[in-house]
Order: sequence, then C-alpha cells, then structure tokens
Amino acid sequence: MPPPIKRALISVSDKTGLVEFGKFLGDMGVEILSTGGSAKTLRDAGIDVTEVSDFTGFPEIMDGRVKTLQPTIHGGLLAVRGNADHEQAMADHNIKPIDLLAVNLYPFEQTVAGGGEFADCIENIDIGGPALIRAAAKNHAFVTVVVDPTDYQQVVSEMQSSDGATSDEFRTRLAAKAYSRTGAYDAAISGWFNDQVGETFPPRIVFGGELKQTLRYGENPHQQAAFYSNSENRPGVATAEQLQGKELSFNNFNDTDAAFELVAEYADQPACVIVKHANPCGVALGDDLRTAYTRALACDTESAFGGIIAFNRALDAATATECADLFAEVIIAPDINADALEVLAAKKNLRVLVTGGMPDPTIGAPTIRTLAGGYLLQGRDNQVLDELRVVTRRAPSDTEMADLQFAFTVAKHVKSNAIVYVKNGATVGVGAGQMSRVNSSRIAAWKAADASKVAGDVESWAIGSVVASDAFFPFADGLLAAAEAGATAVIQPGGSMRDDDVIAAADEAGLAMVFTGMRHFRH
Repeated sequence: MPPPIKRALISVSDKTGLVEFGKFLGDMGVEILSTGGSAKTLRDAGIDVTEVSDFTGFPEIMDGRVKTLQPTIHGGLLAVRGNADHEQAMADHNIKPIDLLAVNLYPFEQTVAGGGEFADCIENIDIGGPALIRAAAKNHAFVTVVVDPTDYQQVVSEMQSSDGATSDEFRTRLAAKAYSRTGAYDAAISGWFNDQVGETFPPRIVFGGELKQTLRYGENPHQQAAFYSNSENRPGVATAEQLQGKELSFNNFNDTDAAFELVAEYADQPACVIVKHANPCGVALGDDLRTAYTRALACDTESAFGGIIAFNRALDAATATECADLFAEVIIAPDINADALEVLAAKKNLRVLVTGGMPDPTIGAPTIRTLAGGYLLQGRDNQVLDELRVVTRRAPSDTEMADLQFAFTVAKHVKSNAIVYVKNGATVGVGAGQMSRVNSSRIAAWKAADASKVAGDVESWAIGSVVASDAFFPFADGLLAAAEAGATAVIQPGGSMRDDDVIAAADEAGLAMVFTGMRHFRH
C-alpha cells in the first residue's frame, strides 16, 4: 500500500457530492488542486483550493481548452514512486506527485442527446479529462482515480480505514472503471462523428454502454447476464420506469422489447400485442384497449400464459381488470392511469412498466448481433412494404386489404418462416420459426382452429381470414394450405422463380393475392 494521499487534482463537470468530498479531503490534510467551476464550488464552500494555473505557473489558455495538458500535471500523475530516474526528473523539473485524481468528463453524450448544434457538440468533446484519467489509471499502483461521484464515499471509507491511503485492490478496480469510462466516451464521439459524415459502416466501430442492471441470470440459470443502456433514448423497455413487480429478467427484457416495438406499428388505433418467447401470440386492434386486449388474447389463450402484454395507449382500469385475470410476466404501456395501477397492485409480482411515449417504427439505431469472433451490424427493419400490387384475377375487398396490411405488419415481427392469419383486425393464427414455410402455414391454421374451439365456435377462425407470409412462397403448397384452411386473400413479397405457378394456384383457388416487393426475414 502506498503512502497516504497528500495531493489531489479535482476537475469535474458533475458537481454531485463534490463539496462533501472536498471537505473530507481538506480535513485529512490533502492539498487540493482544481480548475474553473470545480475550484469555485470548493472555494465557495470554504475549502482551500490551489488553482492548477498557480500550481503549474502556466495560465489556462484558448478559452480553457488548454489547462491540464502540462508536464507538471502529467508528470505528477505518471511518475513511478521509488523509481530513481523518475524521482530525479521530478526534482529537476519541480514536479510534485499527485496521488488522487477526481475527474468526470464534459457532457458530450448529454449535449448530443439534447439535440446540440454541431459546434456545441464539438466544444463538449473533452480532451484534457481523458488524458488525465488514462494517465492516472495507468499509474494506479500509486494514484487513485475517480471518474464517478458515486465512488466518493468508497474513497472516504478506504482512506478512513487505511490512515489516509487506499488499497491496491481498490485502486485497480477504479482504474478498470476509468478505462471503461474513457472507452465509452470515445465510442460515443466516434459514433456521432460517423453519423455526421454519413458513414454507416466505418472501418472500425466501437460500442459503448452503461451498466444499468446486473441480472440474476441470462436465458438460462447457468448463464451470467447484465443490462446495459446506450445513448439512443428510445421509448421502450430500456428506458421505461418500473412501477411495480419483480426485477426484470434477461428474457423479460428481450420479450418486452419485441412486444413494444410491434405495438408501436399501430399508431392510429388502440392496439394490444401479447408476446411469448419473442414471438407474438396475439395482436389486435380495437375501438378501445379492453377490446384490443380481449381479441389479442383470444388468438392463443394457451401461449399467452406467462407472456408479455404491450399497449400503445394509456392503460385504463377496465383493461387492467381484464389483464389481471391472466398470469403475465410484464405489462408495458406509454402511460398507466392511477385506477389501473390500483387494480394491478394486487398482483405484486407483475412487472408494470411505463415508457412515457411510443418509439417511431420508421427510425432507429442499427441492430447488432454477436457471432463467435465478431458482430453483425444492420440497419433497423423500419419499413413494412414497398408496394401493394394485385397479381391475381380477383382483387382484395377493402376489408381484406386492411387485414392484409395489418397481417403483413405482424409478420414483420414474427420469427421466420412466418405465416400470420388475420380476421377483422386481429390475429387468429400465427405460425413462427419453422424450417418449412408450408409447416408454418399448417401450424397457423391449426392454431386458428384451436382458438375457435376454445371460444366455443364450431367454425375455424381461419375461414374468411387473410394470410401474410414474411417471404415469398417458393412453391404453391404453403399458399394451398392457407386456402384449405379457409383463407380468402394472401399478402407476400413475391420474387420467387415460381411466382407464376403460385399466382395460378391462387387464381384456381379463388384467392386474392397482393405482392409487397419487400421481405421481412427475422432470425
């Protein structure tokens, strides 16, 4: 353990806890060096402070752009104590050791998130701060580096229990945290610069995130997991306020994101989405949320058990009362009325989230997927269709066309191969994730028949429905399976070498069919 801390440099943009920390250091006899606003805050609180410019004998210049980028400062941070050559250099150049550095960086991320002008964002790129942090962290064998105000109290505890010093293990952990901070800061800057010049796939890319929650486990209990947020600030599970319930699990985060992104597609009418294992098992529109929920639930009451419920309107008491009858893991909505929250309070384990708004499905950051040894980066799937081209002799009716567009939007959010049956603005059967498209079609038809039986109807809900396919039918068999189930119209991207055969089969079966020109694989 090194000697007690005798000299500290403090230069922070976030003044949280600064005065209390400064008073403690002063009471411990630590000489405090500081700059600008930090020095003023400390001095106004009656704490003795030495301005960095007085300590170095060199004034701040260029509007404060140059103040700590100076050998007296960096030599004091980087000098290896006990190294004869370093100590001789310190003596020759009147460099004094700096034992503690407390720095947090200019608020670049906040400036960008607030819509700052280009020049303002540039001015909020910190130069001296990262240089100081990296120097202190490199020399953590002798220097305590603090980049987060929440760590001040730990420094206090360490110094109190170690006669004014800090332990080797503690300084090492702070150094690791310091490099994580500068790495994330540079990631934010490089990402912003790439956006400014329209560089979607730069030669090197860096991802940054802030730890928000350590999770109990990942997809399975033997896997460790944590949730990190980025700077996108998109309404959804990542930014929501949790009003009640157990801690969100890894799978809760994933499934809730899937549900909320889908329900956001329907801005013009109350909508409900129920998701299980990242796939929608029920999606519906309604004149009100209660109707939308009951219709979404009816699509697959079995799969909805333990699912995620998402709404695109403020949750009311009548809808909450219906939801309370189902065991669900999460309810997420842009807002929740007080009387609805009172209804849900009886289900203490139910996680209830409010987002304060809806995400825009037409924009959003690229999506990332990890591979062994790399990443796949792609633009968000932020469109639904490219065209609506009738390719059969019979054109869809207005009602069929509305359902076709609704169904194709749902199919965009279903794992491939995806087949979705819809009737009157509600899913009645969903076939997801099958290796064969015809099997997805058969499963969706079976689901529709099963749902009708649960509801007490004799006739399968697939009869009179429309069908969406996320990609083209390579053969007519998938389409014919839908026709056999009772569907009357089909929507698909088109583009198969056998499109003519599929169109002919649709005509022979009396189906109306439209092509969208856009595929929606989701793996």
